[in-house]
Amino acid sequence: MVGLVLVSHSARLATGLRELLEPLGGGLVPLATAGGSEDGTPDGGLGTSYARIEAAIAAADAGAGVLILPDLGSSVLTARLVLTDLGREDVLLVDAPFVEGGVAAVVAASTGATLTDVAAAAREARTIPKF
Repeated sequence: MVGLVLVSHSARLATGLRELLEPLGGGLVPLATAGGSEDGTPDGGLGTSYARIEAAIAAADAGAGVLILPDLGSSVLTARLVLTDLGREDVLLVDAPFVEGGVAAVVAASTGATLTDVAAAAREARTIPKF
């Protein structure tokens, strides 16, 4: 099963999205969050963390690959740095809307789709109108 990592500047935002996605994946899709910085505050403060992203990738890895879905800005840059250092072809960073892309990715992953297909579903979410 493809795992999903939600990277956000806010730990609460990443956790909230995970809460939304868990039932959509039927409890089958490994979901991990990497939200907030490591500034010593209880919630991590706003920011991104290399260590949290790296740990989330390990937590979401069930053997079929991991898709990383960042919110914006430095979450993208930090995730890219982690991916460069890991050098793994089975971990992909996807440019997709955070919420809609997450929904599409978890639904696709729950069907047993490949990492490539899960990434395509997340990207395609950008083109689906809300109304």
